[in-house]
Amino acid sequence: AYAIDEQTAIKVADGSVVLVNYLAESGTDGSVIGETYSAAPRAYLLTVESVGQDIFDALHGRKVGARVLQVLPASGDTPSTVAVFDLLPTRAVGSAVAPREGLPTVALDADGAPTITMPGTEPPSDITAQPLIRGEGPQVEPGQVVTVQYTGATWDDGTVFDSTWTDNKLPAAFPIGVGSVPEGWDEGLVEQTVGSQVLLVLPPGSGYAGTDNTLVDKTLVFVVDILAATGGPKGS
Repeated sequence: AYAIDEQTAIKVADGSVVLVNYLAESGTDGSVIGETYSAAPRAYLLTVESVGQDIFDALHGRKVGARVLQVLPASGDTPSTVAVFDLLPTRAVGSAVAPREGLPTVALDADGAPTITMPGTEPPSDITAQPLIRGEGPQVEPGQVVTVQYTGATWDDGTVFDSTWTDNKLPAAFPIGVGSVPEGWDEGLVEQTVGSQVLLVLPPGSGYAGTDNTLVDKTLVFVVDILAATGGPKGS
């Protein structure tokens, strides 16, 4: 769906997070066994325990952006299968964008995981969406399912309260623009492009709802990598 540059064209290693679209068919009659293209890509830890030996062997050492064809012969009562895997980026891919002054700054480690540094000033009073990397994919539409990596921190002291980048977590997927996520996510991510990294600053009440949430009265900062957007009004 979008270009892969040299920074992200890396080989996937044992134990790394992989994001794949796949189509698997019976080698006997061509019937579809499973596929993700009509729903959302799937994220896995690339281990034999998580994906099985056959898929591990097919994907291990391949580069992000590769399309892999796997043909498995029949074995006992198990028919032959043919599968295609597309290895998608697990981080933002695109052109760097200079952020506005007064917003948090973001540094990325070698894998793309962000560290957020707060500016020590008063936060904006409105929902703010600042692209940091602009991807070359299609725009996100209301009603689509987006697959993202994200880190969330509080503006007042920079405490990280949630992240998909830590403790072997996987990218998250959820509907966007239909009220199923906090207001700030809907407003800030719709019409951004796939492959982008977006800095969201969400004033109190727009980041989490519910009086029992300890974060409801805080300004929250998210760094969101948009990895995929599927489905939606056009069914694309």
